[in-house]
Amino acid sequence: MKFSKKVLRNGLKIVVVPMKDNPTVTVLVLVETGSKYETKKVNGISHFLEHMCFKGTVKRPKAIDISKELDALGSQYNAFTAQEYTGYYAKSDARHFNQIFDVVSDIYLNSTFPEAEMQKEKGVIIEEINMYEDMPQRHVQDLMMKLLYGDQPAGWNIAGEKKNILNMKRDDFVKYKKEHYVPKATLLVVAGKVTPKQVLKQVHEVFGKAESGKKTGKIKVKEKQTKPKVLVKFKKTDQTHFVLGVRTYDLFNKNNAVLSVLGGVLGGGMSSRLFQKLREEMGVGYYVRAYNDAYTDHGFFQISAGVDNKRIDEVMEAVLEECRKLKNIKVDAEELNKVKECLIGNMKLTLESSDDIANFYGGQELLKKEIKSAEEKALEIRKVTANQIQALAKNIFKDKGLNLALIGPFKKEAKFIKKLKF
Repeated sequence: MKFSKKVLRNGLKIVVVPMKDNPTVTVLVLVETGSKYETKKVNGISHFLEHMCFKGTVKRPKAIDISKELDALGSQYNAFTAQEYTGYYAKSDARHFNQIFDVVSDIYLNSTFPEAEMQKEKGVIIEEINMYEDMPQRHVQDLMMKLLYGDQPAGWNIAGEKKNILNMKRDDFVKYKKEHYVPKATLLVVAGKVTPKQVLKQVHEVFGKAESGKKTGKIKVKEKQTKPKVLVKFKKTDQTHFVLGVRTYDLFNKNNAVLSVLGGVLGGGMSSRLFQKLREEMGVGYYVRAYNDAYTDHGFFQISAGVDNKRIDEVMEAVLEECRKLKNIKVDAEELNKVKECLIGNMKLTLESSDDIANFYGGQELLKKEIKSAEEKALEIRKVTANQIQALAKNIFKDKGLNLALIGPFKKEAKFIKKLKF
């Protein structure tokens, strides 16, 4: 799929992906900022700011003015915050492109942060934090980040601490936006039934005069581990939810395609080794996943599952044994080919709609400053060998690099430390 890319004089980047046979269009604004750009005092402000951008602009003074206009177009719209980026998007029938472009750009450029709305939204965000804490399958991911990275931005909760949320003031949002929402840290992606000419006309009119500004950076992640680590959160649950993690590589590392295939062998699809072992053979859980999570300056490989409380010891041993097998025995040709085609097929299935395409192209350009097509990524996966998988497994599956985060009816971490051996 062809795309065009342009950079304005103020540094704003634009990527347009025409999809002439797709009836929709998606406008996505990505900003290179998130929780890793925060200080401890304002941890959570990236996410809070994302909420506040929907609470009114100069042109659309109230939140209802924004939502009512988009709903009247039959648009799907939302925003999201991660560690290294924040995004705002709207998707609609292609004939409404000009209108959704106007709304999304207005949210990004002209939000007013009304004081009364800010005070109300504090309650909304605290309830969002409460919601995720009540979802052990989700909250255990936060615990893993805390275990791996501790008291540095990569280890903090993206939503922030409740006390921080309550203490935030309007000036905090104004200051933070000025430091981070600048053209050279912003990428506009438009995918769907549009032409580059249509898009660039709108972009020059709306974004062309935006001041370039100076971007505030982030602190590099520090990594240090010499022995296995465990973090247990006691909760009376019917299942134990855990994440077993090992440190790996950043987004730019040449081993990422190998890591994808390794993850596919362990947890990619219903025929994967861990799905077969935990669900089909042992009958101890409903879900199990394995994949690499990479960022611009760090990464980790994780295996996660929700299992029978009484059989957690068996499960941990079974998972570790499957990792040992990858170190000691090469994946055979039939399984390797199956996993590769599963990964490639699933990737292509996630690229059928304009919003998926916008995220696929936008995420690459914003963080890696380069874009690879689905076919180029597929080729990288197909080149992975059994020798590479075995060598990588030996490199990352080491006792001293093991980490276990767990939520369930347990209080003693020592019980689990003893079992963390490959």
